[in-house]
Amino acid sequence: MNDLNYLDGNVAAGVLSEIFSVDVTSARGMCAHCGDMTVVARARVYPNDHGMVLRCSSCGDVLAMVVEQPGRVSIDLQGMVWLQLAVENGPGSEPDDEPTEDSSARE
Repeated sequence: MNDLNYLDGNVAAGVLSEIFSVDVTSARGMCAHCGDMTVVARARVYPNDHGMVLRCSSCGDVLAMVVEQPGRVSIDLQGMVWLQLAVENGPGSEPDDEPTEDSSARE
């Protein structure tokens, strides 16, 4: 996809930091369309008056949509197979480079 009307994934930090207590831009995810695994900060973000669309920097497919409404934020992550957030003082000492099989399984 050769579209230059996007911003990088760091733009999503503002609204996502209101929801998550961790830096979501450094979270790793996997595109459900092409299988690319990278950090959210590499996503292409297309903001509008209602929120934003995050697209895969490799294939251009939609990874996530964020819609802001008074008193709430809705997040659609259907374009991601998994999203891995690093947390302090969580189980284990360091986050793994790859998610475990259990963490990528869908219910």
